[in-house]
Amino acid sequence: MNWKKTLVAAFIFLGIGSYFYFDLSRFLNLDLVKSQLDAMQSYTSENFALSLLFYFAVYCLAAALSIPGAAVLTLLGGAIFGIFWGTLVASFASSIGATLAFFVSRILLRDWVLSRFGQYLGPINRGFERDGLSYLFALRMAPMFPFFLTNLLMGLTTIRAASFYFMSQIGMLLGTIVYVNAGSQLAMVDTPSGIMSPSVILSLALLGVSPIIAKYLLGVINRVRE
Repeated sequence: MNWKKTLVAAFIFLGIGSYFYFDLSRFLNLDLVKSQLDAMQSYTSENFALSLLFYFAVYCLAAALSIPGAAVLTLLGGAIFGIFWGTLVASFASSIGATLAFFVSRILLRDWVLSRFGQYLGPINRGFERDGLSYLFALRMAPMFPFFLTNLLMGLTTIRAASFYFMSQIGMLLGTIVYVNAGSQLAMVDTPSGIMSPSVILSLALLGVSPIIAKYLLGVINRVRE
């Protein structure tokens, strides 16, 4: 490993170490986000472009470093930016961050990922050899592995980076829309009775049935392929 790779690897480990040492996970807590939502929305209304850029950078960095919290960040995108902008920025940030994690695994941390998560690589390889890119699409639509683990393990396969990004972008879109919509609705809940509003109930229901929708779409895709 040359000095550039060593420097990047050191930066990655420093970032991950800081996350756990300073307990930064508390900032990805939904209750904390909800308590600070008014302040964040107020700041965003006055500094929309800057807020959008900051959110995008944080999301990309969290995904690239395989830090947990993608679901909370996606909900936050809907709560702060609404459905359109929230979906747009969360979709690209999650896919770009996932691709950065993919590169980290492939170029820098291959041996570590293999020693730590190698037992999951067999099913990934078999599925990829059997179904090709549609297997990654299936993992994104109805994930059998956590978001971060799919990113890392795919870095150990022969899939091209461009294909990984493209299939991640379209495969995660449905889930992103559902979570952003849920976030935009939950942001409107100010009283206990508000949780029973039709819009919030619909958003929560979509979260529950999204795997079923994903399975149906995958079935359609497989039938077309055959």
